[in-house]
Amino acid sequence: MANTLNGKTAVTGIGETRYSRGTDQSSIALMLEASLKAILDAGLTPNQIDGVIPYSLGPVAEEVMAGLNLTDVRFSAQTPMGGASPVAALQCAAAVIAAGVCKHVLIVLGRRGYSDARVTTRLAAMPQFRQIAEFENPVGAFAPAQLYAPMIRRHMELYGTNPDQFAEVAVAMRNHAMLNDNAIMKKPLTVEDHHNSRMISDPYRLFDCCLESDGGTAVVVSSAEYAKDTRAPVTILGVGEGHPDSPSTITQRPDMLELGLAKAAPRVFEMAGVKHKDIDVAEIYDCFTGMVIAEIEDLGFCKKGEGGPFVEGGRIRLGGELPVNTHGGLLSQAHIAGMNHVYELVRQLRGEGGAAQVPNAQIGLVTGYGDLGDGSLAIMQRGF
Repeated sequence: MANTLNGKTAVTGIGETRYSRGTDQSSIALMLEASLKAILDAGLTPNQIDGVIPYSLGPVAEEVMAGLNLTDVRFSAQTPMGGASPVAALQCAAAVIAAGVCKHVLIVLGRRGYSDARVTTRLAAMPQFRQIAEFENPVGAFAPAQLYAPMIRRHMELYGTNPDQFAEVAVAMRNHAMLNDNAIMKKPLTVEDHHNSRMISDPYRLFDCCLESDGGTAVVVSSAEYAKDTRAPVTILGVGEGHPDSPSTITQRPDMLELGLAKAAPRVFEMAGVKHKDIDVAEIYDCFTGMVIAEIEDLGFCKKGEGGPFVEGGRIRLGGELPVNTHGGLLSQAHIAGMNHVYELVRQLRGEGGAAQVPNAQIGLVTGYGDLGDGSLAIMQRGF
């Protein structure tokens, strides 16, 4: 593939704060704590960071620069794609490093999703809200669960996807979170618990929905020249993003099930030079249980409509064919807009997954899903 980013960069450092539901720390404080941990983990000092990409809904790059006393930043940007932003930022970082602009790019996210404004307030700041306000709000749809519910209901009507399959996703994520010291939801969850939980927006029940939480996560992406000599580099083999044909609304699309990830996945797999059978672990953006099913399809692990049966039988649990969200995901670890998924993939590929470690994990992927259908995907490999 022309202009490939394969092997040009690696994640050399990762850092995270404690994830919680309630914090006294500001968003920038959470970002700085995670950033310093990631920089130290990369074997760097702050003044060696020459690129900064903060999450678009929060403190800007200048605040990060000031807080870390960065004196030679040559590139800053944002990737405003909601939950697709962190993985899209990996593409941005890889591109500017490959172009010779930077050597070390810090990607960081700090979130007070529980302690500050809740999701409906944040939605009002999105540019897409203009179309949501015109077409969705008049029928009472404001929150993401309400906006995304018609998509998965359509999936159910077309393909027979059912609540037992949603429950399998929720239970798998909870089981994995119970193995993670830095996870919020530690209480066991059963299929019956899922089915008995209150309805949020049909067909989504409480345990189909991701958490609101507080925390910060950061990663450092470095040039290949530097990464080769670091303690535990994780190479970026392929990375990309995609957008649905109508990115500002779901119900007005000709096909409500169309996601940007379906456009990105073939390009990223081609860039990475790997097949689906090569993937040892997958960190899949799980804002809702149904989205895990839809993304597995759009990634190409099964045909469209076969995602429900695919997740059955323990296939996405530890020990299964495709372990998914070994940290517990947004559903049970924390909602850090998918940056915690990037952290977890790196941790797994380093062999540092603790009780949830996938044995001998060599190649894995991480997805992002944002706004109303934006998608991003990165495939990474242990070592260099």
